[in-house]
Amino acid sequence: MMLDYRARYIPVQQESSDVNNSQAVPVSDSAVTDDDDLDALFTTNIDIEQSKENHVHPMDVQMAAFHFSDSFLKQKMITKLSQCQYALPLLVPDPLTSNIDCPLWTFRQLTKTWKISTTKENATTVTMKSMPIYKAETPMVSFFRLGSMSLSKSQLMNALINNRHDTFFHRNCKGSTKSRHLMDGVAEIAWYCPAGKDNDFFTDCIAFCNLHGDSLANVKQREILTEMSSVIVVLVPTLDKSQESTAVIYMLYKSSKPLIILIADNECSAVHMEPQKYKLGLKERSQTNVSEELKKIIKSLLSGPHTSFRLETMADVSVVKVDENQKICQNGKSAAMKIIELIEGMNVAKIKDKFLPCQGQLWSNWCKINKELHHLKGHIEKEKAQKTHQLMKLREKQCKASNSKLMKLFTHSLQSLPPKEREYFLTWTQILIVALSTDDLSSILQNYDETWSEVLVLKKKHDKSYKLKHKQTELELLSKKLQSATFGLEHIFREMGQIYEAHQTLRKLSLSRQPDWTKYPELAADLMISGHPMELMDGDAGHVPLIWISSLLKEVINKLGDQRVFVLSVLGVQSSGKSTMLNAMFGLQFTVSAGRCTKGAYMQLVKLSEEIKDKYKFDYILVVDTEGLRALELAGNATLHHDNELATFVVGLGNMTLINIFGENPAEMQDVLQIVVQAFMRMKKVKLSPSCVFVHQNVTDITAAEKNMDGKRRLQEKLDKMAQLAAKEEVCDVECFSDVIAFDVQKDVKYFAQLWEGSPPMAPPNPGYSESVQELKSIILSKKTLTDSPPISEIQELKSRLSSKNK
Repeated sequence: MMLDYRARYIPVQQESSDVNNSQAVPVSDSAVTDDDDLDALFTTNIDIEQSKENHVHPMDVQMAAFHFSDSFLKQKMITKLSQCQYALPLLVPDPLTSNIDCPLWTFRQLTKTWKISTTKENATTVTMKSMPIYKAETPMVSFFRLGSMSLSKSQLMNALINNRHDTFFHRNCKGSTKSRHLMDGVAEIAWYCPAGKDNDFFTDCIAFCNLHGDSLANVKQREILTEMSSVIVVLVPTLDKSQESTAVIYMLYKSSKPLIILIADNECSAVHMEPQKYKLGLKERSQTNVSEELKKIIKSLLSGPHTSFRLETMADVSVVKVDENQKICQNGKSAAMKIIELIEGMNVAKIKDKFLPCQGQLWSNWCKINKELHHLKGHIEKEKAQKTHQLMKLREKQCKASNSKLMKLFTHSLQSLPPKEREYFLTWTQILIVALSTDDLSSILQNYDETWSEVLVLKKKHDKSYKLKHKQTELELLSKKLQSATFGLEHIFREMGQIYEAHQTLRKLSLSRQPDWTKYPELAADLMISGHPMELMDGDAGHVPLIWISSLLKEVINKLGDQRVFVLSVLGVQSSGKSTMLNAMFGLQFTVSAGRCTKGAYMQLVKLSEEIKDKYKFDYILVVDTEGLRALELAGNATLHHDNELATFVVGLGNMTLINIFGENPAEMQDVLQIVVQAFMRMKKVKLSPSCVFVHQNVTDITAAEKNMDGKRRLQEKLDKMAQLAAKEEVCDVECFSDVIAFDVQKDVKYFAQLWEGSPPMAPPNPGYSESVQELKSIILSKKTLTDSPPISEIQELKSRLSSKNK
């Protein structure tokens, strides 16, 4: 869950009643004398009990955890394994029944992104593709062996996919043992995703499937893979008609499937025997040499007509038991499909206008007038009455529009389904919505990515020309287009909030044909307690729906009691890795990708286990993720005003705020520090005293103490300077940053290594990054042991205070 791929190699010892007395090295049981010491040296008489392996095979540990997890934990496990660039179980023999299971459900939340580079008339075009992997139609190259082999098939496959990372666990990996119990017969899958560069192994996304164990003993799995594959690669110890494997090889050779036979005891180079049939010797040849030849052959075979594989088609294989066929899962899917049938075939950009009308222009206008209400000029009483009347009229319009069929279906399912079915319903709804909008979003994101890169280049050149303004305008239009086309569960929850606020403001009871809005806070509280993130600040309107949030937290208190909560918030520039850091720290699933993905602020409850509650003096952590400061599509005063409002709210809300700084750009750092210091200054004025830790990410050498000391000194100087400037603006008596907030530059500044170990999309997370995140988490929690955390009710009151100060 912490994105540290080394967890796979942690040795797990077998239980033994005699562990303390066991010897690390087996001792010969031969009696050695002066005359026969040489005989003792060459004896093989070792105590069998002593020579037994004393730890469990790492993949047995992984599969045991997988077998004993429920569907949702399995889904999270597979998502994290995929992020670590590890292979995923596709076909899994049930240890009890020997049925072949396909955990299709676990793949549903995986999205893969890749870039295809094509050259035409000396011009290279790079096209980005991003989609749920279960929908992707790709070639599949399957590997299996017939008989025993001294060569590692998995290691050879790693050389084809990523020669710097062990995608498939193999016999030479750390912690491997001779025996394994839960991996034989398991077929794992991994995808090669090109980066659109000259050094890509392959030019398009390819699925690689690896059947573990002897395929002569795993006939069902071998036949399934043979049917599904675009190319089959078979490893054999020898090619001999007398071998047991001959019948299988003959059948594969006569089939229409492209086939590559790798022969362990043969020295021959690649031989093209018949159309789409090759053999290649492995004897006395380096793995590099073999993998290069294999790449060429596979490329050649896939350059012509070939079959494609789509993960979703596994549900049609009769001999496979698919996890999604469970009744509880199907009930959740059926409820979700009722919503999808409403919006299927529609222009994605029009869905929110039609089915979620309360949060669009009506809510945006309400927020605008509400801000004006707090900055009245001229005839104040008259203007106040006019603005209040306008607000009420907008609420009336929201009430009239609050009867969409989508919201009726959604809230009915939330209320009527049992907890487990409700969880399936929510997950299915999100999965199916994402699938609907994939193509539209992929196209917009490609344009956004290209324009964003151009803006960055122009900004680095300090370009003052019309071109920069034009590109920023283009980026703003793309951002609005992206905003319209982005549709997910968070928008449905936002609509629930607006329906509730409108009816609550007008005190209107629901008619029989309207949804029972009074139940909405309770429904949302149940979801928040079970770990769903809830929107705290609407990023589109830039406003906190106080009536909704207060009622939601009140329901949380009713259900949990007034628990002690530590609020951890984060601030930083756009795409600086804030959400990724929080996900790695607490095993959460905040949205992460390039561009401005998080809009506004989201809160998620993390429950502490009973064992550590007393140690840390709080019961829950409320993690607040926020949108990026200095958004590229915003410009000038609008950016500064927006950022100051966001920073003031987030800093005031958190018991501790992580200030996330990415890279070593002094100008960018200055902008962020100015906003942050101003926010802390405002907290001082309203008698709030939050704390902060500066997180400096993507530092090239986090071990260079001297360089880091110099960096800390310069940061302290900048903070002091910013504090003096902010003091003049806020009319405060402040000489340095530590006058504003308790801050120790030696302890409260942390340096993080870069996130990726290599270049995405095939790079795994850097273990050094995971270590830094966990060290930071320990520091955060240890700081909170010194003070008692406030109950939820105080956080509820704080929101109101901050909102009024921030208008």
